[in-house]
Amino acid sequence: MAISHEIKVQRREDEGKGASRRLRHAGEVPAVVYGGDLAPVSIKLSHNDVWLASQHEWFYASILDLSLNGDIQKVLLRDMQRHPFKQQILHLDFQRVNDNEVIKTAVQLHFLNEDTSPAGKAGDVIVMHELTEVTVTCLPKDLPSSIEVDLGNLTVGDIIHLSALKLPKGVEIPELALGPDHDVAVVVAKHGRVEAEPEEGEAASADVPATKAAKEE
Repeated sequence: MAISHEIKVQRREDEGKGASRRLRHAGEVPAVVYGGDLAPVSIKLSHNDVWLASQHEWFYASILDLSLNGDIQKVLLRDMQRHPFKQQILHLDFQRVNDNEVIKTAVQLHFLNEDTSPAGKAGDVIVMHELTEVTVTCLPKDLPSSIEVDLGNLTVGDIIHLSALKLPKGVEIPELALGPDHDVAVVVAKHGRVEAEPEEGEAASADVPATKAAKEE
């Protein structure tokens, strides 16, 4: 079941680069809400509130309730622009969602019990996470905040594919409908690369400087 989170916003009247720059100096973040049957609306949010929310995974994959003076619109975060080196969010894009319409979005994968698995406890085995998120389709009410991947029984040589993921009710992975070639690996456990030790004779010859070998000839 999807969990929504309320974020307070205000309507933004002034637009353009200059107006956005003034908002950022005032500690606010310019944003836009679009989609559905309504026209796009320019809004602004408190940078502190957005920054705190951005530290949580739910901000990127959950249904958000944007509250404009009590008027709630359900949205998904679709784009975030960050400053290249400052801890500053520059702009946000939100897309409206309809409770009765299927949405398509990326959901994070949470890997459980890797350290206690046979593969995780083996010193010569590498567990590779080929994917860290997966794109799903579902109704907004069914959107999971994450999908758990239990690696408790993972052994060397195992490969976990997309089709093996346990999805919540009402959630599908559209990639799988495209055919077997799209059932890609999510997790792979394999032996790490071991460097072969040189044989005793090879080591001895390698230690002889070229100049010394030439004199002995």
